[in-house]
This record gives sequence, structure tokens and C-alpha cells, in this order.
Amino acid sequence: MSNVLIGVTGGIACYKIPSLCRRLLDKGHSVRVIMTEAATKFITPLTFESLTHERVYIDDFREGEEPDNIYHIDLVKWADVFVIAPATANTIAKISYGIADNLLTSSVLAKPDDVPLIVVPSMNTVMYESRQNQNNLAGLYELGYEIVDPVIGNLACKDVGIGKMPEPEDLADLVDSRLKSREEYKNINFLITAGGTKEYIDPVRFISNKSSGKMGLAFCDSVKKRGGSFRLICPSSVEAHYPAVFADTAGDMLARVNDFISECDILIMAAAVADYKPKKYFSSKIKKNNGHMCVDLEKNPDILQEISGYKRKNQVFVGFAAESDNLQENALKKLKDKKLDMIVANDISRKDIGFDSLYNEVTVFFADGKVEHIGKKRKSEIAEDILNFAVNIFKNKKGFK
Repeated sequence: MSNVLIGVTGGIACYKIPSLCRRLLDKGHSVRVIMTEAATKFITPLTFESLTHERVYIDDFREGEEPDNIYHIDLVKWADVFVIAPATANTIAKISYGIADNLLTSSVLAKPDDVPLIVVPSMNTVMYESRQNQNNLAGLYELGYEIVDPVIGNLACKDVGIGKMPEPEDLADLVDSRLKSREEYKNINFLITAGGTKEYIDPVRFISNKSSGKMGLAFCDSVKKRGGSFRLICPSSVEAHYPAVFADTAGDMLARVNDFISECDILIMAAAVADYKPKKYFSSKIKKNNGHMCVDLEKNPDILQEISGYKRKNQVFVGFAAESDNLQENALKKLKDKKLDMIVANDISRKDIGFDSLYNEVTVFFADGKVEHIGKKRKSEIAEDILNFAVNIFKNKKGFK
């Protein structure tokens, strides 16, 4: 039995949440509810108390309660998963900016890292699609929170469009699956690289690429949600919300991967490592002059090629290929040359996916000849699909040792 904490905010979809509570209780979970003041205008706390047999929490301060009860701390310590449904645009904005002006938003800030937060937006289509709300949702995504997209349907305002909360049975199944998956990657060690390396010309100038590290961080989020352990290696410029081993240059990253490769079961080589570096490094800043400036380049070591000889039989190596032309041909060559178990290829010529985007679309090529295409999805969803493939390969290898 697991503990589900549900935060209810002031949207018309409140009427669906008692059904969500009932379905979670039927699955054997314990449920407690936090309501905002606005939510109590749509549905009474007594409804939830009658269903859950637990008091409903609206404020941190309640007359007659023991003074050592600090609910925004105690509730999230009790929870195995924290769900906010429905999540209004107002609450989404507050969470994105770290505003803690009620029990619900204070509880989000006090949430331990190992408690997943699932946010379920529900609102008018124009509000949902507004630039401000989409930016705020992107902020939640980058904090490692899971966003459940609304569906298209008839809205309370009589419009028809996206913004409707998914049905309680679907949400209950999702929460249940998240709880069950918390032990899925237990005792599996991942080594994950992320972000674009830098190759310095002088103390202030460098060659790099557009990789933000979002894909690598999505792998970290997914591994953590499923109970696995990981080590992250990335440049210091990546805004990592996890402890990381920093490696700015390709040479640094090769050294750090070599340091930790023996302890991992699955290597996720998501970093965009520079293929070339300046042949000469200038220790002083190069002064501007009226003539042309030329920088001679030389090849960097290929990390996957370098470490392929150290690969154990039961290790899984996952590579990536960002291509603008001949995607399949180039990906298959890398797969073979680097002795990978699978390679994830994406088309970087598209403007709606890839670098700096929350979305991607990839094709996965496997060493056994299988091919899987993953259509346009959030990078977090693609990370879960890729990890499923990698873990299945790992488990098969372990079974045939």
C-alpha cells in the first residue's frame, strides 16, 4: 500500500477528484487531500473526508492542533507520490516561480526529491495555450515534475478545445503505474552524460554546440523515478538539478567516463561531444586585428570508440546520432563502429524538435537489426521509452550469462 497526496485547486474539474480518490482507494492506496481556499468553493472538504476517512488540509494553522504539526512538511514526508489535480494556471505559475503563499504551494517547495510530483493542468483552451502558461509549464518540466497533458473536449465555458482534465480512471491508472515503477530499476547503475562540450581557443573563447543537456537530464529524472541509481557527467554550463561530475571539454569527459565506466551497468551517452578542438590553445586573450583570423582544428578522441574495448559482456552502451543528412546510414555506421547495443538518431534539421526544445522525435537502431521509431513526444517520455529498451537488453544479457 502506498500513500497518495492529492492537491486540489480551484477549477471546475474539482468534481472529478472524489472519483479519483475512490479509484486510488480501491487499488489499495491511502489518500490524503490538500485543498486551496478556491477549491473549497467548488466542492466541500467533507466530501473528501467522507471518502478518505482522513481530514482535509487547507491551512498550515488550525486552532486547537498541536503546535509541532507542520503540515507542509509532514504531509510530503508521508507521501509516496504527490498529485495536483486539477492544476489551475494560477497554481502552475506559483509553483514555477517558487511562490509559497498557501499550504499546497508550500508543500511543493518542501517535497523531498524522491517524491514524484504529477501536475494535471485543467483550464480554458486560450489560458492553457497562452505563452505565459506554456512557459510556466516548461519551468515545471525543467524542475523534473511530470506534466499530464489535458485532453480535447467540451469545456465549462462552452468552448470545445484542449484543456479538459483526463478521466479519473486514467489518472488513477497513471498514478498506480508510477508507484509500481518506483522499484523497477532497483540495483541497476546508470552512467549518463549530458550537454555540449566546450573546446577553448583562449581564456574567453570556445567552440561548442547548441545542446542544452535537457535530454540527458530527462534520463536522470526517469531513472530516479524508477528507483535506479545514476552518475551524471556534464559540462558546468548545464543547469543540472542533480549532483554532477563536471567535464567541460571532450578530453575531460573521456577521462571522467573512464573513471566511472567500470561501475555502471548501462551507459547513456547523451552528451553532444565536440568532434574537433583547436590545435593550439592561446593562454592570453587573442586581440582583435584588422586581418583575418584562422583557427586550426584537430580531431577530438571519440569517447565511445575509446571505451569500447573496456565494455563488459553484460554492460549496455547507448549512443546518440544527431544528423541532418543520411540519418539511417550514419547511425548504423556509428552503431557498428562503436560496438553499441543501440543508437538513438534524430533529425537536427527540424526546427520543432531537438536542440533547446522540450520535444524530440527519434529512431532507435539496435545491434540485432531491429528498428523502433518514436514519434514526436516530450523528451521525458522519449527518455522513458529509450530506458525501457536499454533495461530490457540489460536484463536479457544478465539472463544469458
